Amino acid sequence: MKKILLPIIQILITIGLLWWIFRDPGQNRKMLEAIGKARNDGGLWWFVPGILALGLAMLFQTWRWTILLRVQNITVSFSRALRIMFSGMFFNLFLLGSTGGDVIKIFFIMREAPDKKAGALLSVFIDRVVGLLALATVSAVVILLRWSDLMRAAPWGVLTVVLILGGSLAFIFAAWLVDRLHLTSRLPHWLPLHAKIAEAATAFSQYAKAGGAVGRAFLLSLPAHLLIFSTFYFAAKAFNAGLSLINIFCVMPIVSTVTALPISLGGAGVREGLFITLLGDLYGTPKEIAMSISISGFLMLVFWSLVGGLVYLLYRSSNPGSAKLSEIEKTVDAFEHQLEDDAERGFKPED
Repeated sequence: MKKILLPIIQILITIGLLWWIFRDPGQNRKMLEAIGKARNDGGLWWFVPGILALGLAMLFQTWRWTILLRVQNITVSFSRALRIMFSGMFFNLFLLGSTGGDVIKIFFIMREAPDKKAGALLSVFIDRVVGLLALATVSAVVILLRWSDLMRAAPWGVLTVVLILGGSLAFIFAAWLVDRLHLTSRLPHWLPLHAKIAEAATAFSQYAKAGGAVGRAFLLSLPAHLLIFSTFYFAAKAFNAGLSLINIFCVMPIVSTVTALPISLGGAGVREGLFITLLGDLYGTPKEIAMSISISGFLMLVFWSLVGGLVYLLYRSSNPGSAKLSEIEKTVDAFEHQLEDDAERGFKPED
């Protein structure tokens, strides 16, 4: 029931948010005029470096993941890992339900290394953790650099980032502490997220002796985030918004953090609302320009996601075999529960 209810709620929220943002015909007309002006002035060529920046970010993210896979003794070529990453990107954006990009990545790596299933799952988890830590680092630096401006114009945005990233970091620290103190098998079942904490503790245990690899993965995450942020800077250049790179970097930690929450489909509506509010309050950016920047940056993501869909259709695993999406989801979900149960009983995956 939960798997059906969440997509329905997201669809309803998405429709409501988009209606609210695009409810004014006059404002919509201004946005279309801004797009027409950008086209006539040649501004749309700025989308090219924006798309390239996002593609380069994908290369950094793939490089990061291959490093973490090698810690688990899983050797996958960079090109194959990149194809799996692109496939995951497609499912993250376009597929309703719980079959997200991480599930696809885990399943395909399980296919590539059937004797390293636990390592496949843990590598994806740690990849997420490293990316989150890098986002928290970038966000902290940017917010501190523009502290007075952000607290004057958008204190709610700063508080939101602190709460979301702070809560995530608290979960990571709790799991790390559980592993360090060997408390995994002693976690009480009434503890919220006890199974997820046990799984996370297992992941930290597996990567505890690979500090150098995790450090390199963290460093690769920093330019990846900045490149993703810069796609919206190129969108701003397309519409001659008069915004500097640091102006865009100032708002992107808030936008990226909030849109990562499963509020709406692909962050639609939420992203536009944030850009309108933040750019308007901080820099006086007209609503139609802020909307155009948001939508254009999102369309660059859509471009690479569609490429990911094509890659998925053409992808062939080293180990032949096919599976329906429902079977992929069940396979990964069953193994994840098995890993959580083993962690709670004190068993650890084989090296």
